[in-house]
Amino acid sequence: MNDLSAPKLAAVPEQAKLANKVRFVTAASLFDGHDASINIMRRILQSNGVEVVHLGHNRSVDEVVTAALAEDVQGIAISSYQGGHVEYFKYMLDLLRQRGGAHIKVFGGGGGVIVPEEIADLHAYGVTRIFSPEDGQRMGLVGMIQWMVQQCDIDLSQYSPTALAPLREGSVADRHRPLAQLITALENEKASPELRAELRAAAEDLPVPALGITGTGGAGKSSLTDELIRRIRLDQGDALNIAVISIDPSRRKSGGALLGDRIRMNAIAPWAGQSRVFMRSLATREAGSEISQALPDVIAACKVAGFDLVIVETSGIGQGDAAIVPHVDVSMYVMTPEFGAASQLEKIDMLDFADFIAINKFDRKGALDALRDVAKQYQRNRELWSKRPEEMPVYGTQASRFNDDGVTALYQGLVSKLAEFGMKTQPGTLPKSEVRFSSGKHVIVPPARARYLAEISDTVRGYHKNTAKQVKLARERQQLRASKRMLEEAKGIDLGADFDTLIADRDSAMEAGAKKLLAQWPDMQAAYAGDDYVVKIRDKEIRTRLISHTLSGTKVRKVALPRYEDDGEVLRFLMSENVPGSFPFTAGVFAFKREGEDPTRMFAGEGDAFRTNRRFKLVSTGMDAKRLSTAFDSVTLYGADPAIRPDIYGKVGNSGVSIATLDDMKVLYDGFNLCSPSTSVSMTINGPAPTILAMFMNTAIDQQVDKFVEENKRQPSADEAAKIKDWVLQNVRGTVQADILKEDQGQNTCIFSTEFSLKVMGDIQEYFVHHQVRNFYSVSISGYHIAEAGANPISQLAFTLSNGFTFVEAYLARGMHIDDFAPNLSFFFSNGMDPEYTVLGRVARRIWAVAMRDKYGANDRSQKLKYHVQTSGRSLHAQEIDFNDIRTTLQALIAIYDNCNSLHTNAYDEAITTPTDESVRRALAIQLIINREWGLAKNENPNQGSFIMEELTDLVEEAVLQEFERIAERGGVLGAMETGYQRGKIQEESMLYEHQKHDGTLPIIGVNTFRNPKASDVPAPIELARSTDDEKQSQLKRLEDFHTRHAAEAPAALAALQKAAIDNENVFAELMDAVRVCSLGQITSALFEVGGQYRRNM
Repeated sequence: MNDLSAPKLAAVPEQAKLANKVRFVTAASLFDGHDASINIMRRILQSNGVEVVHLGHNRSVDEVVTAALAEDVQGIAISSYQGGHVEYFKYMLDLLRQRGGAHIKVFGGGGGVIVPEEIADLHAYGVTRIFSPEDGQRMGLVGMIQWMVQQCDIDLSQYSPTALAPLREGSVADRHRPLAQLITALENEKASPELRAELRAAAEDLPVPALGITGTGGAGKSSLTDELIRRIRLDQGDALNIAVISIDPSRRKSGGALLGDRIRMNAIAPWAGQSRVFMRSLATREAGSEISQALPDVIAACKVAGFDLVIVETSGIGQGDAAIVPHVDVSMYVMTPEFGAASQLEKIDMLDFADFIAINKFDRKGALDALRDVAKQYQRNRELWSKRPEEMPVYGTQASRFNDDGVTALYQGLVSKLAEFGMKTQPGTLPKSEVRFSSGKHVIVPPARARYLAEISDTVRGYHKNTAKQVKLARERQQLRASKRMLEEAKGIDLGADFDTLIADRDSAMEAGAKKLLAQWPDMQAAYAGDDYVVKIRDKEIRTRLISHTLSGTKVRKVALPRYEDDGEVLRFLMSENVPGSFPFTAGVFAFKREGEDPTRMFAGEGDAFRTNRRFKLVSTGMDAKRLSTAFDSVTLYGADPAIRPDIYGKVGNSGVSIATLDDMKVLYDGFNLCSPSTSVSMTINGPAPTILAMFMNTAIDQQVDKFVEENKRQPSADEAAKIKDWVLQNVRGTVQADILKEDQGQNTCIFSTEFSLKVMGDIQEYFVHHQVRNFYSVSISGYHIAEAGANPISQLAFTLSNGFTFVEAYLARGMHIDDFAPNLSFFFSNGMDPEYTVLGRVARRIWAVAMRDKYGANDRSQKLKYHVQTSGRSLHAQEIDFNDIRTTLQALIAIYDNCNSLHTNAYDEAITTPTDESVRRALAIQLIINREWGLAKNENPNQGSFIMEELTDLVEEAVLQEFERIAERGGVLGAMETGYQRGKIQEESMLYEHQKHDGTLPIIGVNTFRNPKASDVPAPIELARSTDDEKQSQLKRLEDFHTRHAAEAPAALAALQKAAIDNENVFAELMDAVRVCSLGQITSALFEVGGQYRRNM
């Protein structure tokens, strides 16, 4: 469509040299994990000479504005793909105007999500520019960025204070803004010599210590700094004002810089309304070292402004660098265990000067040896022979681990030293740490199992190698028997023992399993040759109709068998493919599809629970099976409660349903028997999934309690209630996504620390094992969102399966038996237009089955990989949206051909808005037409026997196994995540797609080729699905009522929940009680305090 909301911007000429140092804050909006676009934008900004403070995804207006004011930037760039953009941008302008940042220019974009009318509204309100897809096509990404930079090339020193008085007025928090503006003048060398001299004189006698933190790049300095700040605030009752100066290198060629430390900071936010921490990022610019030339004056300014502690974090340094030491009172060197031979320590200059050494990432191999070697080197450098190496100020830390005892030990050592230099301290509240390094009590995957993915690759390849061996033996055995028979018939002689010996040799070399398969083949042929397939179970005969008739009278078989006569080919089929329902389950995990139940999922999620409940009833009308798939709004996805604050309010009930309490959950599924065998519920939620799952389970339990009360006219006794609960848990059917690994790799709805999230996932599974929850999947291991983030089909499959095997290893490490938890694991894939998608399910099923049987010793049920497919959201385009249904139909067809266990077809208008009733009906019709009208769909193994399918299966499988090995080289999935391997690969593949889409190398009909020559300049009106103000207000009122009703019970429930987390007990068991009296937001906040907040990555 075309954008008529603002004057068209012409292509921008090549970037002129900047007159001023331009600084930007970049971020994705609140409750929005779509950070691929803003990452591309911030990279182009950097290459155009801009110093970029990147905040990452899910940033509130207050966080962005606070950063913009403290960093004293000229521009803010925001991507917003999750709705609520009008309220978000207007609120941002309001806050900027209120807090002295009216001159800061605001830019944004959101693809087709922000429609022309909304763009015009935002421009009229004061947003400098909201870029539309048409702007991108007309100007190009670089042209857009260069235009933004030109708009922001202004000198900010005009706003800087010319005297020290503003640094002494009001509270310390009131001084943050003038301090930020003064630092800009100091950085840009615009402060007068007189002011600088006065500043240094004023700071000289102030008893404010400066702590310098330096170290190698990638050692985790920012994470460690954040954890130290958190401990200072906790231990000292949040009484100290702290200034953090973070320095990153400038790029020599462009002059731009990625100021990337702020993204890692969680502890700098206000606590209880108190803004105690000021943070400012500096670029080294022309300094030629790891610090800025302005640093001495910046430290002085922070002291004069009344801060109690100044922390300076430098950029990454080499062995011979120690530039920070003269500028601070206490210095700390951060390193990792991988420094090479011990002799390398003699070359590190900072080991001569640092007061403290932190060996971070202490979970890595060789950490204890590194601690010993560094301590000895420190002892040698200072000739401290009277003390033991264990007494040196060398600590082993793991900043990525919440409440790490090694970090606490380091903090307690530091705070004593800082007190010597005048830091005002009081007796701390944190318990005294008795260790000097991380104890690492809770390991997700044991180090000894780090190569599990490589072992799985070896197992699968070994299986195929053995298959080829067995096929050769079977073929030769058959050929020898036939040769002997033919020769004896032709010559009338007995060939004797020689032939029999050759035959016996082959027969004895064959495995019993291979011989059994061949022996059963005639019976299998007979079983599938009739009109019905008959199975006897406990004297009960179950018959499945095997044929259907076309209008022409042709018989179409439900399962077609190969007509091979060669034993080798028969055995290859049985070992590599087999019929649906038989190992290795290449063609499907069940012998036949369930009669009367299409794999269709009824998808809904919009507005409040009442509206979504009505949609569920609409889309399930006439369906025997109710397969309800639930989408939640972004507020719920990030574990928050709805609120009146504009950047939250605008997102309530948009792009999903708002669920904050157990009351909401009950309304959502009202009228559906959640324990019926024909009802199943899928919930697409990850970060707060344990809480939402607890709400759902309580809803199902309360349904049956209400039924008991209605039938018996009384409340159940305690024993009866317990029996009802156990029965419900054993019978409820459904899936919760809850896949935190793929969130960290691709979708970004992580809210807790990864370690804590994985612990609670394990708690859910242990709870399921204890309560015999057999029909509900505890996790939907998802490749869909990895694909939506940009991964190609092979990476999607490899990353998803590797995540699945990581959960297997983690649960085994907790002591669970493979067959107790493997049946509760399910998978979720995307289907796209690439050829590899045609065999995605076949490859996944075969790898999983072989690994589970031959590597983990799992039983038949555990070997069956069950998966849901959703057609590609990425292949939905805002241009020519009517063509989207064509792509969706093709993707649905290959999913059904590949025997997916359930399927969701996207609505054609999802590229622009939440689906409407009309578009959802069309999407459902796609599946119904394939399942009920399309003739070949009457057969359930149409992919088998195709040469190209078999070749693609082998090619894709080998590519996946090679990816497993690459991940294994990085320490398994968790090790690869630490280095950003998966995320980086996804971004590379996304860029390739976008580049080829942009230049036409990848043809997309209606987008970059076969475009409509008669397309109107006026965009066709599109029905936008948005939550109403009435729904939002109703939701806020219901939440308030819930809080009021349970005000007395909630504190105790939250305390019990926190205690379970601290004591490493089962958190999900406590959640089952807590959700009855606590809202989602209350629970999330409570768990933040004991489980840690997710730390964003660059």
